[in-house]
Amino acid sequence: MSQPVIVLVRPQLGENIGKAARAMLNFGLVELRLVTPRDGWPNPSAGPAAAGADGVLANAQVFETLAEAVSDCSHVYATTVRKRGVTKPVVTPEQAAREIVTAVGRSALVFGPERSGLETDDVALARAILTVPINPEFASINLAQAVILCAYEWSKHAGATNDLVQPTVEEILPPAPQDEFEGMFAQICDMLDPRGYFEPAARADATRRTLRSVLTKPAWNHLELRTFRGVLSVLARTPGVRSPRGRS
Repeated sequence: MSQPVIVLVRPQLGENIGKAARAMLNFGLVELRLVTPRDGWPNPSAGPAAAGADGVLANAQVFETLAEAVSDCSHVYATTVRKRGVTKPVVTPEQAAREIVTAVGRSALVFGPERSGLETDDVALARAILTVPINPEFASINLAQAVILCAYEWSKHAGATNDLVQPTVEEILPPAPQDEFEGMFAQICDMLDPRGYFEPAARADATRRTLRSVLTKPAWNHLELRTFRGVLSVLARTPGVRSPRGRS
């Protein structure tokens, strides 16, 4: 029940309906309602733009009026940049999300046509006006952007009722054990010592400490240490001499 219904009022382009469905599903919202879409429904242009959110489109409901579309909703938010002569509470997407996740009864987020937005009569049906804080010199948000802003805020506040997960680019390995680091450090020192890096002798200990400090900052994992030691092994070879496998 904490999931809001997304209502698109008189949407003009099938592509925008598809993009809105994609934005919804990104953040776990699945119930889409359409009020008199301009080009009818279903719309063949919506599917490709949905990029896989086909279930949202397949289950979309179509209504003749906004009143019918939100008839089962106790909390209706009209998204608009202007109050349009109607005096109602004005909230941000974050404030609306907080209210939705704790509200008793269904909630609806209502979005107007791409070109003109919601009409005054549409806004009059809502309990509150939802406005996105935006750059006043460029207050232009398309339909899918508006939907994704609201869906994202809802997902943040849905908490335990939300099954979303943070995608990971790659597995994060733990820092390598100290003995692996010591092996790399010894290898570097053995390569630098005959080349006079630690001279003068009076500064050798301080130079080693500084070098150790620099090398411990990255918190290398074991694959990084192995990679770097491979680099050192190649640098230590006589130029033009390759290992049997072409690498260390």
